[in-house]
Amino acid sequence: MAKSKGARRTELLEAAQRAMAEHGTSVRLNQVAEEAGLTSGAVLYHYPDLQELLVDANRAGMERFYDARVKAIAGVTDPAERLVRTLASGVPVDEDDEDVRLLCALGGAAARNTVYAVLLTSLYDRQVAMYQMILESGSAQGAFRLAGDSLDIARNLVALEDAYGYRIMAGHPTIGHDASVDLILTYARLATDHPLASETT
Repeated sequence: MAKSKGARRTELLEAAQRAMAEHGTSVRLNQVAEEAGLTSGAVLYHYPDLQELLVDANRAGMERFYDARVKAIAGVTDPAERLVRTLASGVPVDEDDEDVRLLCALGGAAARNTVYAVLLTSLYDRQVAMYQMILESGSAQGAFRLAGDSLDIARNLVALEDAYGYRIMAGHPTIGHDASVDLILTYARLATDHPLASETT
């Protein structure tokens, strides 16, 4: 059975993500085609512009770090649980986390590529807004007593995610997913004046 246009598009986006995670943002058409199990001509049939495919692939890869996280806590009413779940889902699973490898490649190219820089800036701003919403909602409900401005705390949380994420991706022997989440929670507890029980405890 022939695949639908949407299914083929999804496969191409995923193939482009894998190729970029493996080869960086200077990935070539034939490398994307190899990942997709297609000829270069077949890739160009669906995406005549390779750069457009790479941008769309990066945009799709970023959904995990905002859209998917927002959906994951949509039905959670407890502010502390919302915050802990969000923190845990923003840290790489391990050093082989392909989505994070893709973001690392994107970050390395951002200084030379305005489009990638805009994508990363947009993701960062949306993540900050996501945390700010959780913090302010928790404060309004009386669950959190914020130690400072919600925007500052939210920015620090995203920065800590990024920093520990890089350590994980670099294969640090003592900083894995759970350790990173616990370290970020140490700051979050001080910032919210809440015990914030870890999901692993």
